Amino acid sequence: MKYCFFIVLLICSTWHFTNAQTTEPAKGNIDLILNDFHQRPDRIMVAAHRAAHTHYPENSLAAINEAIRQGIDIVELDVRQTKDSVLVLMHDETLKRTTGRKGKVSSFTYEELKQLRLLHNGQPTTEKIPTFEEALLLAKGNIIIDVDFKADDPGAARRTCALIAATGTAKQVMFFLYDPKYVPFLQGIDKQIYIMPKAHDAAETAAILGMGKFPAIHVDPSFYTDDLMNTIRAAGSRVWINALGESDDMERVAPNTGFDLLLSKYKRSNIIQTDLPEQLLRYLREKGLHQ
Repeated sequence: MKYCFFIVLLICSTWHFTNAQTTEPAKGNIDLILNDFHQRPDRIMVAAHRAAHTHYPENSLAAINEAIRQGIDIVELDVRQTKDSVLVLMHDETLKRTTGRKGKVSSFTYEELKQLRLLHNGQPTTEKIPTFEEALLLAKGNIIIDVDFKADDPGAARRTCALIAATGTAKQVMFFLYDPKYVPFLQGIDKQIYIMPKAHDAAETAAILGMGKFPAIHVDPSFYTDDLMNTIRAAGSRVWINALGESDDMERVAPNTGFDLLLSKYKRSNIIQTDLPEQLLRYLREKGLHQ
């Protein structure tokens, strides 16, 4: 009887620990992160692709909270819009891969989406599709957000900027623009919004730098040169590059090999987006490249 009691106690304790890990928000230090971001270009910032999704569903509140717990600098989140104009986190246009449900995100109301549960490695979890507002409030004071905006609607862009302003998170949010031609449109909505445009070649990089100062510019490895990246950094912008793909794949097989390769090829990059943020943070700290 005493043995059974201890087994139950152990199970309850384990459940409480797991539940606390996924529901209680961890606390970061946004002031320290922002100081390093703006004042310490020598420090390489770590961006968690679709949040820290190794143990939790991508773009979930649990994955955001895990990134905060790990001490990651930036969390990349995908924003879409429901049928009733609610902004939610979801990478794909459709729901099948992440929830098992057929159909587009834009074909459902938010109340309908709330009934679904996110999958992780193909298995159902207790995590729901979060609203962008919930993500902002969880991240507030803790971590920078990179908004990968995927809603094809100017009204949704306005609502996104309005939510950022209403939640008081403007200083810690970057709005990623795949096409720099939309920079003036977004600046017209809110001049205070931080924008990170993507440059697809050297000429476009020069055009972006002519538009003003940006906190970061997302560069394509195909045209990377140290001299061009030095120009970006001299303008006061960070250089964002991805470890997604080759570097992350190498890292999964042999630790440090993928990140060694990336830093040797892209020496002047100082934001790295990865699917392995905890490993990258550890690597950078061992190299003296992160706080």
